[in-house]
Amino acid sequence: MPKHPTDLLNIESHFTAEELEVRDRTADFVDRRIRPNIGTWYENAVLPVELIGEMAQLGLFGMHLHGYGCAGRSATEYGLAMQEMEAGDSGLRTVVSVQGSLAMSAIYKNGSEEQKNQWLPKMAAGEVIGAFGLTEPTAGSDPSSMATTARRDGDEWVLNGQKRWIGLASIAQIVIIWAKAPTEGADGEITEKVRGFIVPTDTAGFTVSDIEQKLSMRASLQCDITMEEVRLPADAILPNNPGLRGPFACLSEARYGIAWGAMGAARDSIEAALEYASARQQFDRPLSGYQLTQKKLTDMTVELNKGQLISLQLGRAKDAGTLEDHMISVGKLNNCRQAIEICREARTILGGNGITTDYSPLRHANNLESVRTYEGTDEVHTLIIGHRLTGEPAFR
Repeated sequence: MPKHPTDLLNIESHFTAEELEVRDRTADFVDRRIRPNIGTWYENAVLPVELIGEMAQLGLFGMHLHGYGCAGRSATEYGLAMQEMEAGDSGLRTVVSVQGSLAMSAIYKNGSEEQKNQWLPKMAAGEVIGAFGLTEPTAGSDPSSMATTARRDGDEWVLNGQKRWIGLASIAQIVIIWAKAPTEGADGEITEKVRGFIVPTDTAGFTVSDIEQKLSMRASLQCDITMEEVRLPADAILPNNPGLRGPFACLSEARYGIAWGAMGAARDSIEAALEYASARQQFDRPLSGYQLTQKKLTDMTVELNKGQLISLQLGRAKDAGTLEDHMISVGKLNNCRQAIEICREARTILGGNGITTDYSPLRHANNLESVRTYEGTDEVHTLIIGHRLTGEPAFR
């Protein structure tokens, strides 16, 4: 029998024993360390930094990267872990995503061997926290319009600019900052391209402040960054993949994890509503005995299973090396869109009790407002898929 009553199609049967072990180990961590406290953390806008070391011990940081102290697990195993983490809370799943899929992935995909050996083992162990600075106050969906610049001054790089909505930046030791910098091509011509830089957060001129009064992702950290004449050594630059393909490859990693994670929030919301409906008596019978309630539960669970199957297909394709960017967009667009509707509908079954932090659906729905927006809005992923279907780019 599947572990979850929402697994109507016995999707669990498609996973190996090793994959299920990763899922169950992560789920146990969520049950023990996150569920009992998440309501308070969310209400008080607290990121429980004490859990970061435990996440590292579980091998969650850079989980599907190979070598350099990383766990080297499969993409499917990573996806299952992200589903369980987000069943706990989107904000805590984001900790893993920012550290592994963004900051560590940036170094792994674009860095030198010296940079990889210097940083990745410490980041996998949770000894160094990283962040990923791409989005700016006026450059979100269009990163090519970023205003952050890097100029060469002798043996140093000098960075100036601002970044916004940067996860974990105020507790990070390094931030991968993306900036427009002069770059020499194969023909010797100098052009301006987007480049990544490893920036220690204690560098002079580098200032971070938390974004407060959020209505979403409250048990996590998002920050503003200001850089004024931030001086870095010449070897701070990530040498490989100049241009937007550098950060975009990292975004694809994060989007992949989101497709799985959103289904964790959706599943947790359905199961909370199912448990509540089975216990709550109205008009001398449980809510679960009414046709309208059963229709809600059925519709939500069918969409959940469809989204989980999309995630599974993405995982198998990623492990086989056949995953394409438009496939990730299908998963990110569909699963976030459906998850937020599922969480909202699950809240209706809980009635007035559903607006408290005693129950998860509304918290999940609020978090998913952020998850649906970052790493590509619905509109961006719609245009990626539309480009694939028609061959016509319609971004401008």
